[in-house]
Amino acid sequence: MKKIYTTAIAIGAVIFANAQSELTFKPFKVDIAIGYALPSGSGSKAGALVAIEPKYALNDNLTLGLRMETAITVQGAVVNDEIKEGDVKGSGSYLATADYYFNTNRFRPFVGAGAGLYTNASADLTGEATTEEVEASRTRKFGFAPRVGFEFGHFRTAIEYNVAGKSATLNNNYLGIKLGFFIGGGRYE
Repeated sequence: MKKIYTTAIAIGAVIFANAQSELTFKPFKVDIAIGYALPSGSGSKAGALVAIEPKYALNDNLTLGLRMETAITVQGAVVNDEIKEGDVKGSGSYLATADYYFNTNRFRPFVGAGAGLYTNASADLTGEATTEEVEASRTRKFGFAPRVGFEFGHFRTAIEYNVAGKSATLNNNYLGIKLGFFIGGGRYE
């Protein structure tokens, strides 16, 4: 029985080592991106986002990662059926991600998704005729983000829709349009 296990482990190690040597790209990379955050909801105005995402490639077509992102926007709220305009809303997220690349060319389109924890906070909402403060406590919610994009060389662009739910009167969903680059993950030479 020990010989069977030893043989199976040896065969598995040879197959795994051979598969790793056939990779076109280095397996570890870190994406760094900035972008445009467009929140959902009435009275909302666009802002900016910044993200960092370390990734590991299981093979040339599939990567797994951890996205850490912060988005700052002007968020609108509905209070007593009246649209209020907000000052600042911050959203931070930690998502486990996966991307599927359609080819191994220099231009690499991909689709992906992430799921994880969103933390949202906002304050200082004002109405049209009067100034009033609306308490909007910090919330943590589970959410997800489907995305599409492409890489060209070491540059990356993506569009993703972050579904973070609602808290009190605020809609926390937003569209992110990102431009960035990555360190590592290039082709083997």
